[in-house]
Amino acid sequence: MTPDLLTLLRQVDTPTVCNAIEVAEGKRGFDAFTRGTLLASAPEAPAMVGYARTAKIAAVAPPSEPPEVIKARRMAYYKYMAEAPAPAVTVIEDLDYPNAIGAYWGEINTTVHKGFGISGALTNGVMRDLGDLPEGFPVVAGSIGPSHGFVHVREIDTPVEIFGLTVAPGDLVHADRHGALVIPPAVIPMLAEAITKLLETEKLVLEPAKAPGFDFETFAEAWDRFERSRT
Repeated sequence: MTPDLLTLLRQVDTPTVCNAIEVAEGKRGFDAFTRGTLLASAPEAPAMVGYARTAKIAAVAPPSEPPEVIKARRMAYYKYMAEAPAPAVTVIEDLDYPNAIGAYWGEINTTVHKGFGISGALTNGVMRDLGDLPEGFPVVAGSIGPSHGFVHVREIDTPVEIFGLTVAPGDLVHADRHGALVIPPAVIPMLAEAITKLLETEKLVLEPAKAPGFDFETFAEAWDRFERSRT
């Protein structure tokens, strides 16, 4: 991924990227995206973009392993995150979902991950401390709650599932208030051109629709141009 593509991806929303992937692939049917409604800590923030650093956590029940094992795994987790090549996004599956209670993403943990250079967090679990999370580190989560429960790390650097989306370590993730998707490696070289083409094509309908005097006839002409531009 080039610096220019990274900048562009941060400027567009996740639905735009989803559509642009289909433009790049030349067909409909792209399905590597989340299902259902996620919550965004900063709905107006730019999208988070980065290569996935993954882990699994749990919080409903206390860990059954010895404390020294739990501590060692947690420190291994933080080392793994601190060594992530930029740009990176942390993607955490809460194994308690849909009954997750442990807010892994609060003021301290988000600030630590931002300090490591991580671009944001995607989880099916819980976030908290809204209003106190650091600017520039968006969290897209399954729920909001007040407690951390018995939160502990179960696995590091393994595939995870977030709202129907499977994310493997190293996958290129794009996420915002709409949800998240994994960008297929094969489309990355074509993605900037596809996004630009998509945005220009949409103007063929959007600009007339926003202009005075818009009516059905104007729409029909605009839609015809729109359809022809996509072939």
